[in-house]
Amino acid sequence: MSITAHLRDSARLPGDAPVHTHAVDKRGNGSRRVLVRREHRVDVHDVDEFFAGTLAPRATFPVPWPGWDHGADALSPDASFMVFSGQRAVTAVGADGERLWEYRHSCWGPVGGHTHTGDEQQVCRGFESGSCHVSDDGRHVWAHVVRGGHDVDWDDWHECWVVLDARDGRELARMRLDSAAGGSHQLAHPDGIHVGLCIGMGQDGVLLHWARLDGDTLTGWDLNDDMDRILMDVQAGHHGFLTVEENGADLRLHALDGTVLAEADPEPNDDESPSWWDHTCGFVDTDTVIATTIDADDDADRPARHWLLDARTLTLRGPVTYPTGPVTAYVHPLGDGTWLTYDGASRTFDRWSETPS
Repeated sequence: MSITAHLRDSARLPGDAPVHTHAVDKRGNGSRRVLVRREHRVDVHDVDEFFAGTLAPRATFPVPWPGWDHGADALSPDASFMVFSGQRAVTAVGADGERLWEYRHSCWGPVGGHTHTGDEQQVCRGFESGSCHVSDDGRHVWAHVVRGGHDVDWDDWHECWVVLDARDGRELARMRLDSAAGGSHQLAHPDGIHVGLCIGMGQDGVLLHWARLDGDTLTGWDLNDDMDRILMDVQAGHHGFLTVEENGADLRLHALDGTVLAEADPEPNDDESPSWWDHTCGFVDTDTVIATTIDADDDADRPARHWLLDARTLTLRGPVTYPTGPVTAYVHPLGDGTWLTYDGASRTFDRWSETPS
């Protein structure tokens, strides 16, 4: 039986500057923000204020390297600074546009022995990149970076996970990683202690690490016996986290140690042809997960579908239908009983819920 979504709010992004990317930042303290990348800047909108009619961004941060559009950046909890994951450095930028500090690392560029001119706007070849996360207390920056290579020694090229002091970028701890990333992203556990790092390696699979900072040591473990699980979301109620198999074969709920608590296979299409879970899902609230299936045969005439599932058992409750017609955009669950979708053509965000407001 299908579940009808209710349109709670709708708002259009101001201005005519093209939107390159958008992301949702949600915190355990209840703050929810939309980060919109527009050419050389990132606009930060508070979700509740945005839908209440305050369309001007709460904060705007200039991008340190306008030519670099890879890497996963991170906003501080109070929106007073933003940390950018660059090709050769991690840089913190204040709300006034001032560069607060810079942590230099080796170049993510894959070409051995290439030179750098010293021009900080130079962007080297390659899309390989890292990611950043700012802790919920605003004290630490977790960064996935690369070391060695042409900057030091190609025989000692390696990736690592570092924790930096958010005040000055000073390195506090480091963990060496056995990975060769195409890209990565990070999610904080709601306990305020643990952070998850998911590293995509293209055809070589996916790595998933968890760690905590113990003084000047990173204590971590991984789920890499099964190398193909993408970290999707973490739940604040019973502290489980969601993963999707890289190719979309199944969706799983895990305890923090990786124990599988529940699993869901994608429903076949109406004509019984196969479908896959897409790489978008998360917790609508403590009781509900929303996820997306796509056609396994890439049939463009069969659009993606959104599904609601029980958050503890991953039992499929039913597909979502929208009163405005089919909605195939990525979903951004907010954890408060609502989720967002974005229409790029109209630059409009819609906020949905299972129940009327």
